[in-house]
Amino acid sequence: MDDLAALARDACRRFGQSFEPLRPELYRYCRHLTRSPWDAEDLVQDTLARALVTLGTMLRPEIDAPRAWLFRVATNLYIDRSRRAREVLGDVPEAPVEARDERDAREAAGTLIAKLSPQERAAVVLKDAFDLEHGDIAAVLSTSVGAVKAALHRGRSKLADAPLEPARAPVPAALDAFCRAFNAGDLAALTALLLETVTVEMPGCAVDLSLADTTDPRSGILYHTLLSPLSAGMSARYLEGYDGGSARAEVVLHRGEHIVLLWYGHTEGDAVRCIIRSDTEEARIARLRIHYFSADLLAEVCGELGAPVRTNGYGLD
Repeated sequence: MDDLAALARDACRRFGQSFEPLRPELYRYCRHLTRSPWDAEDLVQDTLARALVTLGTMLRPEIDAPRAWLFRVATNLYIDRSRRAREVLGDVPEAPVEARDERDAREAAGTLIAKLSPQERAAVVLKDAFDLEHGDIAAVLSTSVGAVKAALHRGRSKLADAPLEPARAPVPAALDAFCRAFNAGDLAALTALLLETVTVEMPGCAVDLSLADTTDPRSGILYHTLLSPLSAGMSARYLEGYDGGSARAEVVLHRGEHIVLLWYGHTEGDAVRCIIRSDTEEARIARLRIHYFSADLLAEVCGELGAPVRTNGYGLD
């Protein structure tokens, strides 16, 4: 099993390195589809995972247009996910929401595709945001040029201001306690905040499925990675100016949700290099998603918050 895991990690790394130049465009495409940086990053990760599996099962794995192929995988996943959501939720009318601030107004004005069907939204994004020809869009959507033109016509006739994303219920008490324990290096207090069944994910890189896993000082994501200085094994291009210290955690509000920023010291000043999202159950943390190697997500969220950022690549070095 260890040999199989090593082969799988090597395949993932080689695949990721081959498609790394396309990651920013893939994120931008997923961002247009989902209208959320968090959902976009999830869709990117799912797209890469599906693409890797698909590539391994192709009898003729020649890909003439890698970008279009990734877009097709992302589109199919997005459409399938949207259909499943409709089956579960049904058609729920969306209440109009007034923009809360300038960022919300820009978001609503810039999207303008919230009420389109998944197929229409993908067609409009590929044409208007990426300027693809009708034939190229048809290839991505696995349909005909005539169907693309019809989807564009329907979509543009229905364009309307996009509703704002609903706020998730904030959990500041749990996150404040997490940050206090993190900044004090109080491992006992930090551990007490986590459920025994806590899941800790570093999207695209690693996952721990229990408290024992993530608090392992040799390999756990929480204790080994986050409570230590930046990895000495990281490429030197990402460590330039870093002062060698541990991170400082801070809770901030972003799009109606409380998230944790991890600040690291640099010669030119502190900068965010990691963002953490959480789910709680009965005032304890049930899940942490640690966006450490989500370069495009880090850049967008920190840009919206006005926070200086230093990215760590995609974890492929």
